[in-house]
Amino acid sequence: MSLAVTFLGTGGAVPTTRRNTSAVLVRREGERLLFDCGEGTQRQMMRFGTGFGISHVFLSHLHGDHVLGLPGLCQTFDFNDREEPLAIHTPPGTKRAVENLVGVTGARPGYPVRVTEATPGSVVLRADEYEVRAFETDHRTRSVGYALVEDDRRGRFDRGRAEELGVPEGPKFSQLHAGECVELDDGSVVEPDQVVGPPRPGRTVVYTGDTRPTGTTVEAATNADLLIHEASFAEEKTERAGKTGHSTAKQAAALAERAGAKRLALVHLSSRHAGEADRLETEARTVFEESFFPDDGDRVEVPYPDEHE
Repeated sequence: MSLAVTFLGTGGAVPTTRRNTSAVLVRREGERLLFDCGEGTQRQMMRFGTGFGISHVFLSHLHGDHVLGLPGLCQTFDFNDREEPLAIHTPPGTKRAVENLVGVTGARPGYPVRVTEATPGSVVLRADEYEVRAFETDHRTRSVGYALVEDDRRGRFDRGRAEELGVPEGPKFSQLHAGECVELDDGSVVEPDQVVGPPRPGRTVVYTGDTRPTGTTVEAATNADLLIHEASFAEEKTERAGKTGHSTAKQAAALAERAGAKRLALVHLSSRHAGEADRLETEARTVFEESFFPDDGDRVEVPYPDEHE
């Protein structure tokens, strides 16, 4: 089951010629989920070939660089004769503002749009084999982060052990792997736990939006396969980061280290540091080696934790 992240916008509040405003697209097999939708996101989607088949949009907060692409994207869906419903998730207390934003031109979309508020600590979306949870962040306005958490997978089937127990190859293998007991011709019964290993973890991708470092982010990102954390400033701007509700690259790295995350993607580079992504990445790597600053258009595959075992 493929899980990939495309970074559509990795810049801060002011876009630059190299970095657009915030937007991250997560594709899990055929399903596409969009996290934030800064101005120009739909063009980035065309530029980097992600397609428009989005089922859910998750907004971290309502600052312009995270939401101003939403009206245009919704209008383009309309022009493309979309019929499928669109779900938009937004922090508590912001539902009406998002509904007004979608209809800012005075015309409502010709397809169903449902806006729901994402309460920190709640499951925002429960889908087949995964869920998206909201967690509390600390910015200058109402804000949340999101964690996509896959269900545990079945344990590995021990074919050799099954054959030793006399289980014939065929449907009984599948029954055992699905957690069902099977009866053999001699009347003996083989239990699933005799031939199936312990459940294996799925994957976790965490997106913070804009935030100071928080304990709730550490909790949400514990053992995450990919943490996408804002890193607006270099270390000499720590005081400014705190005052404006942001993080430095080094602070994000320290948080990833505390959480035991496997990789850290740094985003939301301030225009004050345009052209300095390498420097911020180096600062982060002094604390957490698996830190990187993606460019717009970069696509990262997220493997299963045990894929190379």
